[in-house]
Amino acid sequence: MMNNFLNELELRAAIVNDSLEQYLPPEDTYPPLIHQAMRYSLFAGGKRLRPVLVLSAAEIVSGESRHVLPAACALELIHTYSLIHDDLPAIDNDDFRRGRPTSHCVYGEAIAVLAGDALLTLAFELLTCEDMEQHIPADRLLQAAREIARASGTMGLIGGQVMDILTTDKDMDGSTLEYIYLNKTGALYRAAVRAGAILAGAGANELLALTGFAEHLGLAFQIKDDLLDIEGEEARLGKATGSDLKNKKFTYPVLFSIEKARQKAAQSISAAKDKLTVFDERADFMRRLADFVINRDF
Repeated sequence: MMNNFLNELELRAAIVNDSLEQYLPPEDTYPPLIHQAMRYSLFAGGKRLRPVLVLSAAEIVSGESRHVLPAACALELIHTYSLIHDDLPAIDNDDFRRGRPTSHCVYGEAIAVLAGDALLTLAFELLTCEDMEQHIPADRLLQAAREIARASGTMGLIGGQVMDILTTDKDMDGSTLEYIYLNKTGALYRAAVRAGAILAGAGANELLALTGFAEHLGLAFQIKDDLLDIEGEEARLGKATGSDLKNKKFTYPVLFSIEKARQKAAQSISAAKDKLTVFDERADFMRRLADFVINRDF
C-alpha cells in the first residue's frame, strides 16, 4: 500500500516539476548567475508535499487540479525561498541541504539572499499568470493570493521564524513552541490546502474540514522532522543531523521527550484524518499522505 502511495506521490511531484521547469527562466537568462542559483535550490530534490497538497485539495473539491498548477508551483517557490534563507549563516548556518551544499556555500550569501527573494517574487507572478486568469474566477484568485501572502508573512512563516530565532538560547514553553510550529512550518501547509480548495470553489464546510486537516498535518510534520534530526540517518535525510541541538533550539522531543513527541505526532495525524471524514473516498490520497508524514524516514 505504501509503495502504491509513493508511486502516486512521485507522479504528482513529476507533474509539479515539469511545470516548475516551464515557469522558471532558463539558466542562461541574463543575468545568468541569479537564475542558476534559483534553479540550483529549486531542483535539488524534495518531496513537493506543499504543491501536491494544492493539487489534492482542488481534486477533492472539484475533481480537477490542472488549472491550479501555477498556484501549486507558487507554494514550492515560497518553500524553497524559505529554505535558502533558513540555511544562511545569520539564521541556521547549515552547509548541506538535500544531499548537497546549500545555496550560500555555492553562490555566496548575497546571491543566495537574492535567489530567495527572486523565488518569492516569482511565486506571486504565477498566482496572477494567464493560465490562472483564463480558468479561475478573479474573486477566487484574490482570495487564494491573500491566503498565501498571509501565510508567507509575519502572520505565518516569518512570524514563526522570528520566534524561533528569539527563543533559540532562552527557555521555551509549550505554547510558544506550538506557535512556532503552526507558523514557521504549518502556515504553508495550511495555505497550500486552503488555496487549492478556494481555487476549486470549495464551500464553507469543505474549507473548514480541509483547514483542520492541514493544521494538524503541519504540526505532525514538524514534530516528525524534529525526531528525524535526532534519530534519522544523514544519508537518507540529505543533511546533517543534530542541527537543532547544535543551534541550541528547543524542539518538541527536547522539551517534552522523544516518546511524548512520537505520541503528539501520532495524535495530530489521527486528528488530521478525522477531519477528512466528510469527503469519503475522495480524500483517500490525503489520508495516505498523512500516514506517510508520520512514517517517513526522510
